[in-house]
Amino acid sequence: MTDWEKLLEALAEVDEDIDFANECALIDDGVIDSLTLTQIIAAINDAFGVRIVTGDLEPENFNSAQAMLKLVYRYQERK
Repeated sequence: MTDWEKLLEALAEVDEDIDFANECALIDDGVIDSLTLTQIIAAINDAFGVRIVTGDLEPENFNSAQAMLKLVYRYQERK
């Protein structure tokens, strides 16, 4: 399983009705709310073994699955 597939699987567990693979403005368009964002962060932390800190809770890091994967990669590089 690729990292992309792993991320999409984790995101689908949070909300299977959101098209995470294609949505590019999850936060800007109000597709996800703060509770869903919290669930997404927990899912990413669990799936990839990272711990996203509050300083990275910027809309540009969570507007799309691609942006979330880039954030994961930044955390993995720090290890």
